Amino acid sequence: MRAISQDTFGGPEVLRPVRVPRPEPIPTEVLVRVVSAGVNPVDAKTRAGGGMAGVLGAPPFILGWDVSGVVEETGFGVHVLEPGDEVYGMPWFPRQAGAYAEYVTAPSRQFARKPRSLNHDEAAATPLAALTAWQILRDTAGVEPGRRVLVHAAAGGVGHFAVQIAKHLGAHVIGTARPAKHEWLRELGADEVVDYTAGPFEDAVHDVDVVVDLLGDDHDSTSTRSLDTLRPGGLLVAVPSGVSSDLVRRAAERGLRACGFLVEPDGAALTRIAELIDGGRLAVGVEDVLPLEQAAAAHERLAEGRTRGKLVLRVTP
Repeated sequence: MRAISQDTFGGPEVLRPVRVPRPEPIPTEVLVRVVSAGVNPVDAKTRAGGGMAGVLGAPPFILGWDVSGVVEETGFGVHVLEPGDEVYGMPWFPRQAGAYAEYVTAPSRQFARKPRSLNHDEAAATPLAALTAWQILRDTAGVEPGRRVLVHAAAGGVGHFAVQIAKHLGAHVIGTARPAKHEWLRELGADEVVDYTAGPFEDAVHDVDVVVDLLGDDHDSTSTRSLDTLRPGGLLVAVPSGVSSDLVRRAAERGLRACGFLVEPDGAALTRIAELIDGGRLAVGVEDVLPLEQAAAAHERLAEGRTRGKLVLRVTP
């Protein structure tokens, strides 16, 4: 089968088309023909030797965790899916899923039926980003109606889902983004949008219950500065690089909480997310769709940090 692999860590140029054997499903697994694969920041970090490289080990390996496709075969013991079902998922994360390829295998319950209202490109843009937002806001922060939620990088892949899911949970939602993206974020449900280029966001935002930090302290000390936006008892969840023990200590000294986060596969949550999408409660932002063979170009665009929503690779028709 066709795939995109790499033999060494490095820039986007290390990604190259290859042909590898098609995987076979073992009991409880499904074989999925990948129609589209989402591109995420963790892909680029792993390609360069960061991200999940410590889990995957040294190259060669096949990147990608976001999948939308069609079930081709089922292993013994699979009863929730059957051949011909259109599915989407984030299998195996943080182990190798190999979504930049024509086929993947994974446990059937790491997938869910694709939202009926989405095409495969849109569905492939959804799992990792939507699950990250869902698990932070519902499972980690327990957001309830009336809470104030600040989302950094609100127009990005995870950010635009976080805005909508926080709004669905009844929160007052504040997002940081460049001015060109403000109108779109308001359409998604943001109550306030802050231009982080116009001045320190901590001067403009106060009394927040939850900060969803999708930038981290490596980006202009965003996590540390976000402590100034929280009210007593508030929670900072930092995604890209987690939180240091020093930041946890400093937060505790101020009566605040801070934690890192890593998303997990969750087919049941994806089923609920699909219901929200099909019910018109969640919209999926896709900036562009590129052929699988242009994975390196997708990574180059991702590095610019200016995408609105997600980039997607079209793998098969």
